[in-house]
Amino acid sequence: MGFQLRAGLGLDPWSVLNQGISVHTGLSMGTVTIATGALVLLLWIPLRQRPGLGTISNVVVLGLVMDATLALVPDPRALGIRIPLLVFAVLLNGTATGLYISARYGPGPRDGLMTGLHRRTGRPLRLVRTCIEVTVLTVGFLLGGSAGVGTVLYALAIGPLAQFFIRRFAIKGLPEQQPLVVARSDAPQERAILPE
Repeated sequence: MGFQLRAGLGLDPWSVLNQGISVHTGLSMGTVTIATGALVLLLWIPLRQRPGLGTISNVVVLGLVMDATLALVPDPRALGIRIPLLVFAVLLNGTATGLYISARYGPGPRDGLMTGLHRRTGRPLRLVRTCIEVTVLTVGFLLGGSAGVGTVLYALAIGPLAQFFIRRFAIKGLPEQQPLVVARSDAPQERAILPE
């Protein structure tokens, strides 16, 4: 998220929301990211999602790393640096999503919302994630968050990237901590994210 902000070509949708909230509250982006993550956990209740170590770590670590990245990484001026930085940021986020969801220590708040809605609706993971991203982007933009070509790239790419990397990093033989779904639309296997 910090790399995408530094690329200056448009924030990811959740950061657009966090920036919009930050503008109205005066809190840092990292602090708002932590607060938003905690609030999203409330949406897990009707979805019957269970938090884990990964969930709690995500809530706290994401905001702290965001603030640290913004403090340490300078603003690049050249478009030849900003474009690859944007692409790297989106790919890194998709990869990270696949890694920690596949480890089954509990998804982060936003990813748990995605997996919970996927399980409840039976809709493809990429479609659920894309709908969440577009909704969050709209609200964030209305609150004054900044959007750009990077925002559109992220909103359209993160669902398919998450689905791809969840499949790639699936760990065979891990005991299930909660029912997970297959990352495809023909998902009756109790709507599991990870294939058996």
